[in-house]
Amino acid sequence: WRNSQTVLNAAYYAKLFWAGEVTSLEGQAVAAATGNVAGNGDPLMMEERLRQIPEYVRRFKAVFGTDRPLIGDAWKAISAFERTIVSKPENVPFDRHMKGDAKALGEEARRGLALFSAKAGCIQCHSGPLLSDESYHSLGVPKSPVFEEDPLRQITLRYQHVSRGVPEPVYRTADRDLGLYYTTKRDEDRGKFRTPTLRELKYTAPYMHNGVFFTLEEVIDFYDEGGGNEPGKSPLLKPLKLTAQEKKDLLAFLLSLSSDQPIIVPAPKLPDYAVLK
Repeated sequence: WRNSQTVLNAAYYAKLFWAGEVTSLEGQAVAAATGNVAGNGDPLMMEERLRQIPEYVRRFKAVFGTDRPLIGDAWKAISAFERTIVSKPENVPFDRHMKGDAKALGEEARRGLALFSAKAGCIQCHSGPLLSDESYHSLGVPKSPVFEEDPLRQITLRYQHVSRGVPEPVYRTADRDLGLYYTTKRDEDRGKFRTPTLRELKYTAPYMHNGVFFTLEEVIDFYDEGGGNEPGKSPLLKPLKLTAQEKKDLLAFLLSLSSDQPIIVPAPKLPDYAVLK
């Protein structure tokens, strides 16, 4: 029902998910594995399945000192692994530039950096090492067409309204993701989402909380127009009036925030179930 965010560099976030519902990778692992719309797993069943795999029994004992795997330790193991999936500065052109490599960025990317920091105003929200202020903003992002076409997505959205306790009038009228409102129940928080990192965005399409944009060019055009037209849109968004060349420059800079090669995690060979001895 939402566009899943990348796990790349999630180790550095203080808030996770689009509305910051959890504040640790351990908490995120639980929510993703047990959430009805995500993993839909029962913790007791997941724990029992781990206990039916001798290799996991051996590994959990070696790491945690327990005779049988415990689901709480599984969350720790997942989180420890996620903390290894991070960008390496030597592989990211922008990071090399910041460390003094005069050849790391081309002319277009250098001009794009200047636009990012000044005329385009991106740095107002995309700041700091993560290129995110980790705050919440409403951009007026348009609805994704797939929600109009797919009944299952519509049902899922309605389920979210109910499970997150929105008032009946809101349930009856809401036709899109309400973002931070689910947590605060304040009308001014409708449509607000946590600013995502811009790191590795070359490899993490689609974009926005609902995945409505599939290219960075679409994203740049959206911001150039001053965002959407929804009520409560952030006052930080204004038409930019970028030229065609400025859009190319900004794109070049955004691409420089990604590693030279995608960060690939090889699929592991999973151990087999077996009768416990």
